Amino acid sequence: MNEPIVQFNNIHKSFDGVNVLNGVDLSIQPSEKIALIGASGSGKTTLIRLLMTLESPTAGSILINGQNLWQMEKNNRLRPANEKHLQKIRGDIGMVFQHFNLFPHLTALNNCTLALIQGKKKSKKEAEALAIQMLERVGLQNHLHSYPNQLSGGQQQRVAIARALVMKPKVILFDEVTSALDPELVDEVLEVIRDLAASEEMAMILVTHEMKFALDVADRVIFLDNGVIAEQGTPSEVIEQSDNKRLKTFLHRFRK
Repeated sequence: MNEPIVQFNNIHKSFDGVNVLNGVDLSIQPSEKIALIGASGSGKTTLIRLLMTLESPTAGSILINGQNLWQMEKNNRLRPANEKHLQKIRGDIGMVFQHFNLFPHLTALNNCTLALIQGKKKSKKEAEALAIQMLERVGLQNHLHSYPNQLSGGQQQRVAIARALVMKPKVILFDEVTSALDPELVDEVLEVIRDLAASEEMAMILVTHEMKFALDVADRVIFLDNGVIAEQGTPSEVIEQSDNKRLKTFLHRFRK
């Protein structure tokens, strides 16, 4: 086995005294595709928000490429990480949010070039070439100069995926990216992610309620329940064969 690209060690997280994560241990290998499933409030989104440094853990450590995300060494002692350290270590992580989070005053192209120019100091020409390549990758070559309000929800989410891809992440996080879409737009976004999962070497962590999609795409499915990993294994083992009663109750909601 290679060194994990992401490692959660005994992660706890509480909000106002309420425990959301209760000692999560999880290692993710380079290029591994992970589906995180579980009921609302089980800790799925919190786990990936910790990875993006949008929340900080109450206890435990997170390693990215073997480097401690939330702590840094100074004068031979571990201290809380500063913003410079956080930005450096999380540089290999990309995230696609549930509600797109596009800048409404920027075109699809400019939404994708902004971080390249400001964060990675790419020239406008180089940034646009990369952005066009990724927008084409998600089927939006005819919408480069469209603003978000001129695009469907599915198209906006595909812009958000392209925006994450231009940064060349080693790990990309998808936080229930179809839950805010009208039902008829879900498949177009899932198809883009299916294609990425099949063709890209980056690791993926997908928080999803789409069980058929998880069966198709994931190498491993992890069921979070009350802030702990209650079940994990291959998609078939977890979704089709598990005897875990909590998991079976959860999955029953998605049976047609």
